[in-house]
Amino acid sequence: MFGSMQRGVNAYAKVGLETSVISASPHKLIVMLYDGALAAIKSAASHMAAGHISEKGAAISKALDIINNGLRASLDKKAGGDIASNLDSLYVYMTERLLTANLQNKLSLLDEVQALLVDLRDAWTQIGEKPVQAPSMSHYPVMASA
Repeated sequence: MFGSMQRGVNAYAKVGLETSVISASPHKLIVMLYDGALAAIKSAASHMAAGHISEKGAAISKALDIINNGLRASLDKKAGGDIASNLDSLYVYMTERLLTANLQNKLSLLDEVQALLVDLRDAWTQIGEKPVQAPSMSHYPVMASA
């Protein structure tokens, strides 16, 4: 009984996620990628602490996939210039730290990558909160009428 209920809940959650992805702006999709990577790292940390080796590896692999095939793949190095290039280097660094964390079972490396992702996510979220405004007439000099 509970198995079929759980499948129903999972199916409902999947539909909700798919709907969110379809209706999301490109900006929101990047936030969702950051959230997914952070959730995977949190899961990896829990599994690492509990000694669940295969689950830890799967969670780290998921984080790596999101970073490399989501965040890195979305970079436009031509349009983004130095910022995109620097982000690409940072994502490569995160990948290396996650691989080392997995091989050496180092929770501190997961924490380091998590902190970097939180900072990037927060900055990205703040960029999206600022509405684009048309230039105001108050920026132009006022001329006296005749």
